[in-house]
Amino acid sequence: MSPGEPRLTPSIDEPPSSPDKRAPSVTLREATLVWAKIGLISFGGPAGQIALMHRILVEEKRWIDETRFLHALNFCMLLPGPEAQQLATYVGWLLHRIRGGLIAGTLFILPGFLVILGLSFLYVTGGTLPLVQGLFLGLKAAVIVIVVQAVIRIGRRALRTTASVFIAVAAFLAMFAWRIPFPYVIVSAALAGTLFGRRASFAKDLTIESTVTEEPIYSEENAGVGYVIRCAAVFGTLWLAPTILLIGTLGPDNVFSNIGVFFSKMAVVTFGGAYAVLAYVSQEAVQTYQWLAPGEMIDGLAMAETTPGPLIMVTQFVGFVASYREPGTLAAETSALLGAALTTWVTFVPCFLWIFVGAPYVERLRQNRLLSHALSGVTAAVVGVILNLAVWFSIHATFSDVSLLQFAGATLDLPVPGTMRLPVLLITLVVAIIVFRFNVSVLTTLGTAGTLGIASVLL
Repeated sequence: MSPGEPRLTPSIDEPPSSPDKRAPSVTLREATLVWAKIGLISFGGPAGQIALMHRILVEEKRWIDETRFLHALNFCMLLPGPEAQQLATYVGWLLHRIRGGLIAGTLFILPGFLVILGLSFLYVTGGTLPLVQGLFLGLKAAVIVIVVQAVIRIGRRALRTTASVFIAVAAFLAMFAWRIPFPYVIVSAALAGTLFGRRASFAKDLTIESTVTEEPIYSEENAGVGYVIRCAAVFGTLWLAPTILLIGTLGPDNVFSNIGVFFSKMAVVTFGGAYAVLAYVSQEAVQTYQWLAPGEMIDGLAMAETTPGPLIMVTQFVGFVASYREPGTLAAETSALLGAALTTWVTFVPCFLWIFVGAPYVERLRQNRLLSHALSGVTAAVVGVILNLAVWFSIHATFSDVSLLQFAGATLDLPVPGTMRLPVLLITLVVAIIVFRFNVSVLTTLGTAGTLGIASVLL
């Protein structure tokens, strides 16, 4: 260790590090500036965001080495929530403990929160303007292609066996035809993965492989019981207390109470990435709570795709619109602002809880064969869940009217042929060509689609 490199000495609030794994000498101010920069330019979804952090943290700043970065990434991929934001939080924790983790995780989502807040106000107040309508018409088409691309990318990696294909198809039918909620699909997939896990090929093909050293940077032996209890108490209270207070004062049927309860549940089951969770959010927000129309949910996803930060920030738009339309005694704008803030709070505070409390234990759990088999099933199911999202978005974006066909307990969305939106279909085809033929970036895709959408309205 160099003379200027500080030791991570134990304290009453933090777990000590392993004796041979220590953080480099980085000031909190320097780290804060870098986290702010990452938050401002973190476009491109989780893959692009992780690549960005690797370039800055590992290659340019050399604050952590490759092994530690991959170790942190493996932790975050096994936790519920957006892995890129949790990776930033975890690296911030490695460098400056809880203060560093809070700063890193908050700055990662703050720019996106502010931009989506502004776009949401524009959406509800200027949604009838031709330019705004054209912009979102084009973005709808882009979102369809982006989600289809995600299905193909994840499916190629995950569906390598008959068992994995079976789980993926079952997950798709469960959500698309029988409207089974996402949490039940995930639990069932985990059980199926455990049963199929006796087949060595299935487990090998789907289990997340370790790319880190055998010895964990932090382990449960290194984290004091007092630290874990305090973290769980503090962040658990910060997460759940607002919702409990809202239910107690406004009642369980108030829109703020519903937002707090729903998105708190979502924070626990957000395995499989944002696209998998969005299928669940779309199903509940549109069909159960009726906060948004199907096309509006696609508009919200387009907002999240065009802004920095995690894609799951689309939940902020859902909370904004829901509370804007049910303001109660508040002004609609004030209610919308509070709804957006509440949604973001209950979505991301659990991420800090998982990192600060769970990370010391995740490495040991990752080596558990039973857990590995369960995660294998979840990985396969995620493909079917995202396919459901792609089909659902395609139908509701391309057709203005959808009929319902019910049989054998299933309910299918069927497009009404005469209500096809021809501009959306044509823009989707153009975007698909530039994405799959020329492999352009997400921002280029969205810019092209938005421009075509505006042109279609003006013409």
